[in-house]
Amino acid sequence: MPRRLLIMLGVTLVNVAVVIVVVSIMGGKGDAVVKPVHPAILEVTDQRISEDESQAGTVLVSSAVPVDHLKDKVIPFLNTYCINCHGPKKQSADLTLHQYTDKLSILRGRKTWLTASHMIHTSEMPSGKGPKPTQEERDWMVQWIEKTLNEIDCDKRDPGRVTIRRLNRLEYNNTVRDLLGVDFTPADDFPTDDVGYGFDNIGDVLSMPPVLLEKYLRAAQQVTTAAIANDPGSKGTPVQFITPSNMAGGENERRVKVVHLTGDVTTDIEVPRDGKYEFRIFAYASQAGDELVKMGLVLGGQQKEVFDIKDTGGRGQLSTHSLNLKRGKLPFALRFLNNFKDEKNPDPKRRDRNLYITAIEIVGPIFDKPEVVAMSQIFTRLPKADDSDWREAAREILARKAMHAYRRPVTQNEVARLVRFVEQVKGDGGTFAEGIELALQALLVSPSFLFRIELDADPTNPKAIRTINDHELATRLSYFIWSSMPDEELFALADKGILRQPAVLEKQVRSMLKDPKAAALVQGFAAQWLQLRSLERITPDRKQFPNFDQPLRQAMLRETELFFETVIKEDRSILDFIDGRFTFVNGRLAQHYGIPNITGDSFQRISLDGTQRSGVLTQASILTITSNPTRTSPVLRGKYVLEEILGTPPPPPPPDVPELPADESKAGAGETLSMRERLKLHLTNPTCASCHEKMDPIGFGLENYDGIGRWRTNEGKHPIDASGTMPSGESFKSPAQLKAMLLDRKNEFARNLAEKLLTFALGRGLEYYDKCAVDDIMKAMQKDDYRFSAMVMAIVTSDPFNKRRGKQADEP
Repeated sequence: MPRRLLIMLGVTLVNVAVVIVVVSIMGGKGDAVVKPVHPAILEVTDQRISEDESQAGTVLVSSAVPVDHLKDKVIPFLNTYCINCHGPKKQSADLTLHQYTDKLSILRGRKTWLTASHMIHTSEMPSGKGPKPTQEERDWMVQWIEKTLNEIDCDKRDPGRVTIRRLNRLEYNNTVRDLLGVDFTPADDFPTDDVGYGFDNIGDVLSMPPVLLEKYLRAAQQVTTAAIANDPGSKGTPVQFITPSNMAGGENERRVKVVHLTGDVTTDIEVPRDGKYEFRIFAYASQAGDELVKMGLVLGGQQKEVFDIKDTGGRGQLSTHSLNLKRGKLPFALRFLNNFKDEKNPDPKRRDRNLYITAIEIVGPIFDKPEVVAMSQIFTRLPKADDSDWREAAREILARKAMHAYRRPVTQNEVARLVRFVEQVKGDGGTFAEGIELALQALLVSPSFLFRIELDADPTNPKAIRTINDHELATRLSYFIWSSMPDEELFALADKGILRQPAVLEKQVRSMLKDPKAAALVQGFAAQWLQLRSLERITPDRKQFPNFDQPLRQAMLRETELFFETVIKEDRSILDFIDGRFTFVNGRLAQHYGIPNITGDSFQRISLDGTQRSGVLTQASILTITSNPTRTSPVLRGKYVLEEILGTPPPPPPPDVPELPADESKAGAGETLSMRERLKLHLTNPTCASCHEKMDPIGFGLENYDGIGRWRTNEGKHPIDASGTMPSGESFKSPAQLKAMLLDRKNEFARNLAEKLLTFALGRGLEYYDKCAVDDIMKAMQKDDYRFSAMVMAIVTSDPFNKRRGKQADEP
């Protein structure tokens, strides 16, 4: 059978396999149905509402699971003070309270009731001219809400269940990297992953669009071609591909890295084993002056070679250099050595000397003897010279790869199916390596690879609670911390059945957090929690901010990434996110911040003592994404702090909210309005005031930082007033005092971060019954000075992380 036909057969098998897995998860007697993508996971609420409610506009009590005093005290309170604005006739701030008719519905609406409790306690609600409760009524209502929400039996915990999940783009790239040893990111070309609860690894929203099936097959072919560049025994087996646009430094133009100024573009490379490697760099140049563009190859901080780049277009000139390298991670850079400008040159194309890098390939290790190649990551065994034992060699190779790819022990039948691909290729006159390559393609499009599947014996029984096995635990651990498959050590501990032992588990978690692969927590969790991914889409106005460019954007992002990585690696307190007195800057960012004596593209750690900055809220990345293109936005910044730091998001604005007056709006007689004066106009509208009273003061506390994060003392001719007073009476006069206020509310921040990290770790939204686990995480953090590892350890030892149950009738 021709190989092309085999590939086509593979496509058919892939489509059938994926359709099967979307319809059901095979295992046990019951099949757990996987529903199509949900548009967004919203908080589940009980919608059992009496017909009479819409007529009377009051809360009626359901007989199901009644709550003490609900009928005789809570309902009268709501009807008197709340339902006129938050009932069936009017839903101010998109909030309704009339549907909460029994304990279950109240518990499911836990976040709504916590918000209501806070607003009643601080007298923020009820607002307007209507009747107001007495202080005694307020105190009783707050105590009732807290008591009701805490009436969850933590002795009989519901661990919840995680829907089958496909690998998201980050997980796919990282898993392929660790499985086959290729520095290649094919998932960058996949459709964007859906987001639920703020993250793109939520099982209930990870859809399977038809175009993704084609992408999976193409990616499998690309990855295996890169992993098996040539047959074992020939030179240059594996090839690592570095995407220049993913390197730090320079400026990205589509897939090309442009280096305008003298300096480096950098990344780290992974040398899988000792050996000889060939570096293949494709680059071209725009020339100026009498010299050609000179590009240096730098490894481990040492310049190894200098290339003259003559090409001035196309894919670029190929420059190669071979080196003997030792196994491990190695800093790699390409250096633009001779920047030059000749602005008066009559030829516009020769006025600026720049370097353009289009592609980088690292070929190797290059061996001369076939038996040495057998030590590579894929070919752990080669057939004998007479080819008599090729089936045994194929079984050994594919059994090991399938176990890693499926993240569990594999059956003989599963391995036999993969070996048949090798058999078909061999029968068609192909080589052993070509057969392994095709078998690996089949493996990479298997549902067991593409999906994280946890099989239950009784999947539709919500009372059937089980502790996940060690291989499932290893997988949950690795995808939580590394966004990738377990490594050999985790596999070995899972095989022995000892991973869950407390001392073993703690050692593994601490080791994993210190591993370079833990940077995935920054790419996966931090980037979404802090909304860093939106920085790439931000376009500050060039007239207002002419100094903003791509190198500054990249430096802003890298500062926050390095800050988060340091909190993880040094096991620092999570309170550093609010007031950590250190950061990382390169020359470009230091200039932006007004920090002297720092130059170059390399980042260095600096102390922030005695400066106007500390924590993430004063980092340029956060300040830029919470600004408008032409100016700061106290509203966006205040909303960001409420949502991402304190976990108390304001309700969405009404649809008819007017825009703020433009910067040039006049107060009269030619006087311009300050930002604070413009925002006061919103407070004249009672509908707006209830939210802006909470958001705006926080945003004012950050007004000393302009729209791209520079420190300032004036807004035009208006002196900055960074003071604010919260509805609760808390006040501050500067960014430092604002952060002190946030530290006073450290438990709100810690709980919010714990809930977000637990959501990310589980791959599902939290429910009311997860309160017990969150409470335990909070206790562990408080006991250990809020250290990051304390939060992670409490998560990985929690019931939701270690157990699962069958599906309830109302669950997707």
